[in-house]
Amino acid sequence: MKKNLLLFISLIFLLAGCSGGTSSEKSEMDESGNSAELDNVSEDRVSFSEGKEQEQNTGEKSKSDTRAGVSEKEAVSQRMVIFNAELDITVKKFENARNALEEKAGRYNGYIVQSDSNRYDDNQQSGTMTFRIPQEHFHAFLNDAEGLSVKVNNRRVSGQDVTEEYVDLESRLKSKKAVEARLLEFMKEAQKTDDLLKISSDLAQVQEDIDQIAGRKKFLENQTAYSTVTIILQENLVAVPKIDNENLNTWQKIKKQFADNINILLAAGSGIIVFFAGNLPILLIVGIIVAGIIYFVRKKNKPRQQNNIDSNG
Repeated sequence: MKKNLLLFISLIFLLAGCSGGTSSEKSEMDESGNSAELDNVSEDRVSFSEGKEQEQNTGEKSKSDTRAGVSEKEAVSQRMVIFNAELDITVKKFENARNALEEKAGRYNGYIVQSDSNRYDDNQQSGTMTFRIPQEHFHAFLNDAEGLSVKVNNRRVSGQDVTEEYVDLESRLKSKKAVEARLLEFMKEAQKTDDLLKISSDLAQVQEDIDQIAGRKKFLENQTAYSTVTIILQENLVAVPKIDNENLNTWQKIKKQFADNINILLAAGSGIIVFFAGNLPILLIVGIIVAGIIYFVRKKNKPRQQNNIDSNG
Protein backbone atom coordinates (compact mmCIF):
# COMPACT_ATOMS: atom_id res chain seq x y z
CA MET A 1 0.00 0.00 0.00
CA LYS A 2 2.82 2.39 0.94
CA LYS A 3 4.64 1.46 -2.23
CA ASN A 4 1.61 2.30 -4.39
CA LEU A 5 1.22 5.69 -2.66
CA LEU A 6 4.86 6.59 -3.26
CA LEU A 7 4.57 5.53 -6.88
CA PHE A 8 1.47 7.72 -7.34
CA ILE A 9 3.15 10.77 -5.80
CA SER A 10 6.23 10.28 -7.99
CA LEU A 11 4.02 10.07 -11.07
CA ILE A 12 2.28 13.32 -10.12
CA PHE A 13 5.61 15.17 -9.71
CA LEU A 14 6.83 13.75 -13.02
CA LEU A 15 3.70 14.95 -14.83
CA ALA A 16 4.03 18.37 -13.19
CA GLY A 17 7.66 18.64 -14.29
CA CYS A 18 6.81 17.70 -17.88
CA SER A 19 4.01 20.24 -17.91
CA GLY A 20 6.33 22.96 -16.60
CA GLY A 21 8.96 22.09 -19.17
CA THR A 22 6.42 22.15 -21.96
CA SER A 23 5.06 25.52 -20.87
CA SER A 24 8.60 26.83 -20.50
CA GLU A 25 9.53 25.63 -23.96
CA LYS A 26 6.30 27.06 -25.30
CA SER A 27 7.05 30.35 -23.59
CA GLU A 28 10.55 30.33 -25.03
CA MET A 29 9.19 29.52 -28.46
CA ASP A 30 6.63 32.30 -28.14
CA GLU A 31 9.30 34.74 -27.04
CA SER A 32 11.65 33.70 -29.83
CA GLY A 33 8.81 33.88 -32.36
CA ASN A 34 7.80 37.26 -31.12
CA SER A 35 11.38 38.51 -31.20
CA ALA A 36 11.84 37.14 -34.73
CA GLU A 37 8.62 38.76 -35.80
CA LEU A 38 9.73 42.04 -34.24
CA ASP A 39 13.06 41.73 -36.02
CA ASN A 40 11.27 41.10 -39.29
CA VAL A 41 9.06 44.13 -38.73
CA SER A 42 12.02 46.32 -37.90
CA GLU A 43 13.87 45.04 -40.95
CA ASP A 44 10.80 45.70 -43.06
CA ARG A 45 10.60 49.23 -41.65
CA VAL A 46 14.28 49.83 -42.29
CA SER A 47 14.04 48.49 -45.83
CA PHE A 48 10.89 50.51 -46.40
CA SER A 49 12.50 53.68 -45.08
CA GLU A 50 15.60 52.99 -47.15
CA GLY A 51 13.48 52.32 -50.19
CA LYS A 52 11.49 55.45 -49.58
CA GLU A 53 14.65 57.47 -49.09
CA GLN A 54 16.11 55.99 -52.25
CA GLU A 55 12.90 56.75 -54.07
CA GLN A 56 12.96 60.32 -52.78
CA ASN A 57 16.59 60.68 -53.86
CA THR A 58 15.74 59.24 -57.25
CA GLY A 59 12.78 61.60 -57.53
CA GLU A 60 14.91 64.59 -56.55
CA LYS A 61 17.55 63.51 -59.03
CA SER A 62 14.98 63.12 -61.79
CA LYS A 63 13.55 66.54 -60.87
CA SER A 64 17.00 68.10 -60.97
CA ASP A 65 17.67 66.40 -64.30
CA THR A 66 14.33 67.69 -65.56
CA ARG A 67 15.18 71.20 -64.38
CA ALA A 68 18.57 70.92 -66.05
CA GLY A 69 16.89 69.77 -69.25
CA VAL A 70 14.42 72.66 -69.09
CA SER A 71 17.17 75.19 -68.45
CA GLU A 72 19.17 73.78 -71.32
CA LYS A 73 16.13 74.03 -73.57
CA GLU A 74 15.58 77.62 -72.43
CA ALA A 75 19.21 78.38 -73.18
CA VAL A 76 18.85 76.89 -76.64
CA SER A 77 15.57 78.74 -77.22
CA GLN A 78 17.35 82.01 -76.48
CA ARG A 79 19.53 81.79 -79.56
CA MET A 80 22.89 83.54 -79.59
CA VAL A 81 23.29 85.23 -82.97
CA ILE A 82 26.06 87.56 -84.14
CA PHE A 83 24.49 90.26 -86.36
CA ASN A 84 26.43 92.34 -88.91
CA ALA A 85 25.09 94.99 -91.29
CA GLU A 86 26.50 97.02 -94.18
CA LEU A 87 24.58 100.09 -95.36
CA ASP A 88 25.45 102.30 -98.34
CA ILE A 89 23.36 105.49 -98.41
CA THR A 90 23.28 108.86 -100.14
CA VAL A 91 22.62 111.88 -97.90
CA LYS A 92 21.94 115.58 -98.50
CA LYS A 93 24.69 116.89 -96.25
CA PHE A 94 27.55 114.69 -95.07
CA GLU A 95 28.36 116.60 -91.88
CA ASN A 96 24.75 116.67 -90.70
CA ALA A 97 24.27 112.95 -91.36
CA ARG A 98 27.50 112.04 -89.57
CA ASN A 99 26.59 114.07 -86.49
CA ALA A 100 23.07 112.58 -86.45
CA LEU A 101 24.43 109.01 -86.62
CA GLU A 102 26.87 109.66 -83.76
CA GLU A 103 24.03 111.11 -81.66
CA LYS A 104 21.74 108.14 -82.36
CA ALA A 105 24.48 105.62 -81.53
CA GLY A 106 25.04 107.31 -78.19
CA ARG A 107 21.31 107.30 -77.50
CA TYR A 108 21.23 103.52 -78.01
CA ASN A 109 24.29 103.04 -75.70
CA GLY A 110 26.45 102.18 -78.72
CA TYR A 111 29.87 103.50 -79.70
CA ILE A 112 31.99 104.30 -82.78
CA VAL A 113 34.71 101.86 -83.78
CA GLN A 114 36.01 103.69 -86.86
CA SER A 115 35.23 106.87 -88.81
CA ASP A 116 36.89 108.37 -91.89
CA SER A 117 35.94 110.89 -94.58
CA ASN A 118 37.31 112.38 -97.79
CA ARG A 119 36.41 115.24 -100.10
CA TYR A 120 36.17 115.11 -103.90
CA ASP A 121 35.16 117.56 -106.66
CA ASP A 122 36.12 120.36 -104.23
CA ASN A 123 32.64 120.30 -102.66
CA GLN A 124 31.26 116.77 -102.18
CA GLN A 125 32.21 114.53 -99.26
CA SER A 126 32.02 110.81 -98.58
CA GLY A 127 33.07 108.58 -95.71
CA THR A 128 32.68 105.31 -93.79
CA MET A 129 31.55 104.85 -90.18
CA THR A 130 31.57 101.62 -88.14
CA PHE A 131 29.40 101.32 -85.02
CA ARG A 132 28.86 98.75 -82.25
CA ILE A 133 25.18 98.79 -81.28
CA PRO A 134 23.43 96.71 -78.56
CA GLN A 135 21.58 93.86 -80.24
CA GLU A 136 18.17 94.91 -78.94
CA HIS A 137 18.57 98.28 -80.77
CA PHE A 138 20.16 96.84 -83.93
CA HIS A 139 17.13 97.10 -86.23
CA ALA A 140 16.00 100.44 -84.78
CA PHE A 141 19.42 101.95 -85.52
CA LEU A 142 19.34 100.63 -89.10
CA ASN A 143 15.90 102.16 -89.65
CA ASP A 144 17.09 105.51 -88.25
CA ALA A 145 20.13 105.47 -90.53
CA GLU A 146 17.95 104.78 -93.57
CA GLY A 147 15.68 107.64 -92.50
CA LEU A 148 18.60 110.07 -92.84
CA SER A 149 19.26 109.08 -96.44
CA VAL A 150 18.06 110.43 -99.74
CA LYS A 151 18.60 107.03 -101.34
CA VAL A 152 19.66 103.60 -100.07
CA ASN A 153 22.25 102.26 -102.52
CA ASN A 154 22.90 98.93 -100.79
CA ARG A 155 21.72 97.13 -97.61
CA ARG A 156 23.15 93.83 -96.36
CA VAL A 157 22.33 92.15 -93.03
CA SER A 158 23.87 88.81 -91.95
CA GLY A 159 23.64 86.67 -88.81
CA GLN A 160 25.78 83.84 -87.41
CA ASP A 161 24.19 81.43 -84.91
CA VAL A 162 26.76 80.46 -82.24
CA THR A 163 24.39 78.87 -79.71
CA GLU A 164 25.73 75.33 -80.10
CA GLU A 165 29.32 76.49 -79.83
CA TYR A 166 28.50 78.50 -76.70
CA VAL A 167 26.75 75.53 -75.01
CA ASP A 168 29.69 73.27 -75.92
CA LEU A 169 32.13 75.80 -74.42
CA GLU A 170 30.13 75.88 -71.18
CA SER A 171 30.21 72.08 -70.91
CA ARG A 172 33.93 71.94 -71.62
CA LEU A 173 34.59 74.71 -69.11
CA LYS A 174 32.72 72.82 -66.33
CA SER A 175 34.61 69.63 -67.15
CA LYS A 176 37.98 71.38 -67.11
CA LYS A 177 37.22 73.07 -63.80
CA ALA A 178 36.27 69.71 -62.28
CA VAL A 179 39.60 68.27 -63.47
CA GLU A 180 41.36 71.31 -62.03
CA ALA A 181 39.73 70.76 -58.62
CA ARG A 182 40.77 67.07 -58.56
CA LEU A 183 44.33 67.93 -59.53
CA LEU A 184 44.49 70.49 -56.71
CA GLU A 185 43.33 67.81 -54.25
CA PHE A 186 45.93 65.38 -55.58
CA MET A 187 48.59 68.04 -55.19
CA LYS A 188 47.70 68.49 -51.50
CA GLU A 189 47.98 64.73 -50.89
CA ALA A 190 51.07 64.13 -53.02
CA GLN A 191 54.30 63.50 -51.13
CA LYS A 192 56.78 62.56 -53.83
CA THR A 193 58.53 65.18 -55.93
CA ASP A 194 57.88 63.32 -59.16
CA ASP A 195 54.18 63.19 -58.41
CA LEU A 196 54.12 66.93 -57.65
CA LEU A 197 55.90 67.75 -60.90
CA LYS A 198 53.55 65.56 -62.94
CA ILE A 199 50.46 67.02 -61.27
CA SER A 200 51.79 70.58 -61.70
CA SER A 201 52.36 70.00 -65.41
CA ASP A 202 48.87 68.57 -65.89
CA LEU A 203 47.38 71.40 -63.82
CA ALA A 204 49.15 74.07 -65.90
CA GLN A 205 47.80 72.53 -69.12
CA VAL A 206 44.26 72.34 -67.73
CA GLN A 207 44.38 75.95 -66.54
CA GLU A 208 45.63 77.07 -69.96
CA ASP A 209 42.68 75.26 -71.58
CA ILE A 210 40.34 76.95 -69.08
CA ASP A 211 41.70 80.39 -70.00
CA GLN A 212 41.28 79.71 -73.73
CA ILE A 213 37.74 78.41 -73.33
CA ALA A 214 36.76 81.31 -71.04
CA GLY A 215 38.26 83.82 -73.49
CA ARG A 216 36.36 82.37 -76.43
CA LYS A 217 33.17 82.29 -74.36
CA LYS A 218 33.59 85.95 -73.41
CA PHE A 219 34.27 86.88 -77.04
CA LEU A 220 31.03 85.22 -78.18
CA GLU A 221 29.11 86.97 -75.41
CA ASN A 222 30.45 90.34 -76.53
CA GLN A 223 29.81 89.66 -80.22
CA THR A 224 26.21 88.61 -79.57
CA ALA A 225 25.55 91.45 -77.11
CA TYR A 226 26.71 94.13 -79.61
CA SER A 227 26.09 94.12 -83.37
CA THR A 228 28.48 95.65 -85.91
CA VAL A 229 27.02 98.22 -88.33
CA THR A 230 29.14 99.70 -91.16
CA ILE A 231 27.65 102.72 -92.95
CA ILE A 232 29.01 104.25 -96.16
CA LEU A 233 27.92 107.89 -96.61
CA GLN A 234 27.89 109.68 -99.97
CA GLU A 235 26.93 113.30 -100.22
CA ASN A 236 24.37 114.28 -102.88
CA LEU A 237 25.43 117.92 -103.34
CA VAL A 238 23.99 119.96 -106.23
CA ALA A 239 26.34 122.86 -106.98
CA VAL A 240 24.51 126.18 -107.20
CA PRO A 241 26.50 129.23 -108.46
CA LYS A 242 26.68 132.03 -105.97
CA ILE A 243 25.29 135.48 -106.80
CA ASP A 244 27.82 138.12 -105.82
CA ASN A 245 25.34 140.97 -105.57
CA GLU A 246 22.77 139.01 -103.56
CA ASN A 247 23.08 141.17 -100.47
CA LEU A 248 23.76 144.50 -102.21
CA ASN A 249 21.38 147.50 -102.12
CA THR A 250 20.02 149.34 -105.19
CA TRP A 251 22.70 152.07 -105.35
CA GLN A 252 25.46 149.52 -105.08
CA LYS A 253 23.81 147.50 -107.85
CA ILE A 254 23.71 150.63 -110.11
CA LYS A 255 27.37 151.40 -109.46
CA LYS A 256 28.29 147.84 -110.13
CA GLN A 257 26.28 147.77 -113.39
CA PHE A 258 27.86 151.09 -114.52
CA ALA A 259 31.33 149.81 -113.75
CA ASP A 260 30.61 146.62 -115.64
CA ASN A 261 29.49 148.61 -118.73
CA ILE A 262 32.57 150.89 -118.57
CA ASN A 263 34.71 147.82 -118.39
CA ILE A 264 32.93 146.42 -121.44
CA LEU A 265 33.47 149.68 -123.42
CA LEU A 266 37.10 149.92 -122.38
CA ALA A 267 37.58 146.33 -123.33
CA ALA A 268 35.94 146.98 -126.74
CA GLY A 269 38.00 150.15 -127.33
CA SER A 270 41.14 148.38 -126.26
CA GLY A 271 40.31 145.62 -128.68
CA ILE A 272 39.79 148.08 -131.54
CA ILE A 273 43.06 149.85 -130.79
CA VAL A 274 44.89 146.60 -130.59
CA PHE A 275 43.28 145.48 -133.85
CA PHE A 276 44.31 148.62 -135.79
CA ALA A 277 47.74 148.91 -134.25
CA GLY A 278 48.52 145.30 -134.77
CA ASN A 279 47.19 145.19 -138.35
CA LEU A 280 48.48 148.64 -139.42
CA PRO A 281 50.78 147.42 -142.26
CA ILE A 282 48.03 145.39 -143.81
CA LEU A 283 45.56 148.21 -143.36
CA LEU A 284 47.93 150.67 -145.10
CA ILE A 285 48.34 148.39 -148.11
CA VAL A 286 44.61 147.80 -148.29
CA GLY A 287 44.00 151.56 -147.92
CA ILE A 288 46.39 152.39 -150.75
CA ILE A 289 44.77 149.84 -153.04
CA VAL A 290 41.28 151.09 -152.20
CA ALA A 291 42.38 154.75 -152.70
CA GLY A 292 43.93 153.93 -156.08
CA ILE A 293 40.78 152.17 -157.23
CA ILE A 294 38.67 155.14 -156.17
CA TYR A 295 41.05 157.57 -157.93
CA PHE A 296 40.95 155.70 -161.25
CA VAL A 297 37.19 155.33 -161.11
CA ARG A 298 36.71 159.05 -160.53
CA LYS A 299 39.20 159.97 -163.24
CA LYS A 300 37.43 157.75 -165.70
CA ASN A 301 34.01 159.14 -164.86
CA LYS A 302 35.11 162.81 -164.97
CA PRO A 303 35.01 163.27 -168.86
CA ARG A 304 31.53 161.77 -168.95
CA GLN A 305 30.32 164.18 -166.34
CA GLN A 306 31.87 167.08 -168.31
CA ASN A 307 30.16 166.00 -171.52
CA ASN A 308 26.84 165.77 -169.76
CA ILE A 309 27.28 169.30 -168.44
CA ASP A 310 28.12 170.66 -171.92
CA SER A 311 25.15 168.97 -173.55
CA ASN A 312 22.82 170.30 -170.94
CA GLY A 313 24.19 173.81 -171.31
